[in-house]
Amino acid sequence: MSGFLTTHVLDTAGGMPAAGMQIDLYRLTPAGRDHVVGMVTNDDGRTDAPILPADAFEVGNYELVFQAGAYFGRDEDISFLDEIPIRFGINDPASHYHVPLLVSPFSFSTYRGS
Repeated sequence: MSGFLTTHVLDTAGGMPAAGMQIDLYRLTPAGRDHVVGMVTNDDGRTDAPILPADAFEVGNYELVFQAGAYFGRDEDISFLDEIPIRFGINDPASHYHVPLLVSPFSFSTYRGS
């Protein structure tokens, strides 16, 4: 059995799922960051498919980058939160890794979900 990676983004300022947020996944290597995939959240704040499906799932270090500034459509030249990078490691190739994000224009939190 192979694992997979998912997310769920909730807009805590609006009290709703964060629909339409761009998310990019990078694999971190000694040489730098390799872009793996870009996805956009659906009406439920999730991606329609796993970000990293079972057939592409590998042990390693990764970074999810959530485009919060674009999502919130901030009018300022500089948003307090713009790109939110979350770095994490995958060490169990058979597990489901879930990285949820609770976000507002001025704060965010995350945890290892289920």
